[in-house]
Amino acid sequence: MSTGLERSQPPVEVSEDELEALLGDRALARDDHLNAPGFVVRPDDVQSVLSDLKERAGFDHLSNLTAQQYEDRYESIYHLKKYADPTQEVSIVVPTPIDDPVSESAAPVFSTADWHEREAFDLVGIDYEGHPDPRRILLPETWQGHPLSLDYDQEKPQLVTLTDHANPIQPDHHDAESDTMFLNIGPHHPATHGVLHLETVLDGETVVDVDPDVGYLHRCEEQMCQNGTYRHQIMPYPDRWDYVSAGLLNEWAYARVAEDLADIEVPDYAQVIRTMGAELCRIASHMLALATFALDVYGDFTAIFQYGMRDREVVQDILEDLTGQRLMFNYFRLGGVAWDLPEPREEFIAKTRDFLDELPAKVDEYNDLLTGNEIFQVRCHDTGVLEPEAAKDYGCTGPVARGSGIDYDLRRDDPYGYYDELEWDVVTEPGCDNYSRVLVRMREVEESAKIIEQCLDLLEDWPEDEREIQANVPRTLKPDADTEVYRAVEGAKGELGIYIRADGTDKPARFKIRSPCFHNLSALPEMANGEYVPDLIASLGSLDIVLGEVDR
Repeated sequence: MSTGLERSQPPVEVSEDELEALLGDRALARDDHLNAPGFVVRPDDVQSVLSDLKERAGFDHLSNLTAQQYEDRYESIYHLKKYADPTQEVSIVVPTPIDDPVSESAAPVFSTADWHEREAFDLVGIDYEGHPDPRRILLPETWQGHPLSLDYDQEKPQLVTLTDHANPIQPDHHDAESDTMFLNIGPHHPATHGVLHLETVLDGETVVDVDPDVGYLHRCEEQMCQNGTYRHQIMPYPDRWDYVSAGLLNEWAYARVAEDLADIEVPDYAQVIRTMGAELCRIASHMLALATFALDVYGDFTAIFQYGMRDREVVQDILEDLTGQRLMFNYFRLGGVAWDLPEPREEFIAKTRDFLDELPAKVDEYNDLLTGNEIFQVRCHDTGVLEPEAAKDYGCTGPVARGSGIDYDLRRDDPYGYYDELEWDVVTEPGCDNYSRVLVRMREVEESAKIIEQCLDLLEDWPEDEREIQANVPRTLKPDADTEVYRAVEGAKGELGIYIRADGTDKPARFKIRSPCFHNLSALPEMANGEYVPDLIASLGSLDIVLGEVDR
């Protein structure tokens, strides 16, 4: 089948030789990465190298920054892609000595490097010279040491003086000199979607500045994954990053990177089941996003919120039938899935089809109640505006990017699973505002239904003796030492990626999570500064963040 998803203007491809010529003497050496050419550069060449790659070679997406420590050095890896074609990738490796881990900040070139580098300093201990806001981001300022550095003592208790132990949240106050007011929103407030704290400066009701303060849920998931074996012990964690609805989508992120690392080929039948399950999760996630957004915008805790939860429950029932679990599914296995469709499979397929048959009427209800509602439109049109170039600069992906007209979806642009064999469309909206992001999610629900319908057709007709649900995977996986790979999938919130470096054992030496919510949330000041407080709440809701994935 033709996907019908080809772009009208294919992007210009830059060869490795052309990249090497562009970097010139600044490329000190080459580094082997499975999916992207790697170039080693000096710590004081970071800005010029990234700037040239962005402006002259078109690498406008700083997808990920991984910091790590070796016995003899620290290392920062900037992973760059193109929004026009994410299969074109390049890694810039910046080593720094153990006794002086200082590297030039990339924040002047990519705004998203601001939060990336704060996290790298916080967890690993690399300083970034020229960084605009060099603070910890996930751990409290009183934390001693860097948990992912090699010399960090996990047994040593944290000693915090009585003075430092005071409440770190600055009280609300009025600044008489500037006539502004400092106001805390959160960290425990229905409008902040979990334990998020917004440090907000107001001039009257106008937002002068907002600073998202994250880290309240931080569980050092990366370190936990580094202590788990590839084959079985890591897979349960991704469900917990986005703990509300996107479980199978997140499991796929780990499955994809580990399968690439271990060169595992997944059977087609299992890929169809994965694709169907993932899209059910996308619908469940978007339903919840829609319901809570209505709550944010006009406090609708009755009609739309309950409708959204009602329809999400139906999806959860189907997923429970498929996986045996209701929220933390743990259904994917490296090489396939845990088991086939539940028996009697005709009953499961009929139940899923019934849901799809009823979905158009439910979407009509949402349009009547929400997107067609005049009050909702007034509140969402031209608020929370995020222009395409700003969205790219902050590394935004998913419905947030597509609501700014950015035609970027890894299911089509970097195909995996069974997506490139099916008929569906990537949804974009040009409005760049809160309303556009809602429309994208609404339309994506319909596209997911199309994908599920086609998967059910395939599963129904699949010959019984060819229903292979798992590849033949060794009991213990030990990828070659110093093998490095970064892979991503299109999660419900955007690009969910994972970088892994193997050290020849059955556990990763470095496991870095690229969370779409982390990047999308970093763009909030760009969207909210200069707007009213209610618009700030609406803008935050339109990002559809979940703090488990922001903080990890």
